[in-house]
Amino acid sequence: MFALIDCNNFYASCERVFRPDLVGKPIAVLSNNDGCVIARSDEAKELGIPMGAPAFKYDKEFKQKKINVFSSNYALYGDMSKRVMGLLETFTPDIEVYSIDEAFLKFEGYDANFDLKAYMFQIKEEVTQATGIPISIGLAPTKALAKVANTISKKFKAKTKGVHIIDTEEKRLKALKWIPIEKVWGIGRGRQKRLQEMGIKKAFDFTNLSDEWTRKNMSVVGLRLKRDLEGKPSLDLDAVIDKKNIATTRSFDYDYKDYEYIKERIVTFATSCGYKLRKQHSCCHAMLVYIKTNRHKKGELPYYGSTVVTFPYPTNSDIELAKFAEQGLQQIFKEGYSYKKAGVIVMGLTPEENTQINLFDNSDARHKPLMKTIDDLNKKIGNTKLKLASQDLKRTWKMRQERLSPRYTTQIGEVLTIKV
Repeated sequence: MFALIDCNNFYASCERVFRPDLVGKPIAVLSNNDGCVIARSDEAKELGIPMGAPAFKYDKEFKQKKINVFSSNYALYGDMSKRVMGLLETFTPDIEVYSIDEAFLKFEGYDANFDLKAYMFQIKEEVTQATGIPISIGLAPTKALAKVANTISKKFKAKTKGVHIIDTEEKRLKALKWIPIEKVWGIGRGRQKRLQEMGIKKAFDFTNLSDEWTRKNMSVVGLRLKRDLEGKPSLDLDAVIDKKNIATTRSFDYDYKDYEYIKERIVTFATSCGYKLRKQHSCCHAMLVYIKTNRHKKGELPYYGSTVVTFPYPTNSDIELAKFAEQGLQQIFKEGYSYKKAGVIVMGLTPEENTQINLFDNSDARHKPLMKTIDDLNKKIGNTKLKLASQDLKRTWKMRQERLSPRYTTQIGEVLTIKV
């Protein structure tokens, strides 16, 4: 059996853990630079605040409806996620962390008389008690059906109490006849539209398609999904694998024209990619650098510039990655434009121990112990305390976060204080 554990309104729930006065009150969480709504509590949804609502357009409505608005506090959310996932690992060794607020758990080898439903309620109680984060659980013979069961557990809270199990054919058919095709895990917008045009409205209709048509039109991935919904396990837990590409991209707090400012950001993004490469013991052979203007800004022509810089040798050195990143920026930067976003994506990843040595041009061997020393020191004294001279020594990342809550669990100076 597979269980899908989903943290309810995760970002809003994280804020409530340390602000119990917000329980039962509407909450909205904004994206980077306080741009738009990316998370809402149930109360905010009921008040009609849509996902993706631009903050500047809804500011008046936030005040009128007394909605508590927060900037994204990713340090807090990431730490709370680790705590939840760490607890889940104590219930089964087979776990796939699917996202910051979701995880699949696999239960194999349990006795036929073992009460899995009671076990699910035990998981729910212990996670909520230990972290303060409410969760919903869907349990079924396959991953796709577990996702459906989880949707039901959240939709009908009063009846399910946050746990729903699909363990009979009757429950499977009832669930598939209820859930719309657009709500099925793995059905993208393009496929959703095509299926709806064919009269496929519910997940049950999808399972009635032939295997031949599904494989021809939706590839083997679509066929596996169909079989999973039929109760035939076809999707197993994904193994943790190294990334094939690593990216660091950010929107700026304001629009910038200054080349030196953009260069500092690009170099910082490159060093961030370098750290991620070293963490998974990889090197890269190429790098994509891009910059773009604010497409929402009226009166200015839009511009998007990108280039791929191919390296003469594989590397994960911050020093060398910064050099190549600046070369890429020089190729695409245009004077007179106001830039809102930039990014660096490193590609062509290879294992660090299997890098090919060239006859004339190679990565500086002295950089490897230097980078290890920098990484070790940054872990001890604080992330990004040691930087390249071309980086801004006073800033790790500058974003507009006017409604940021304290980082209660990761910064000693922002720990919750209790007055007694």
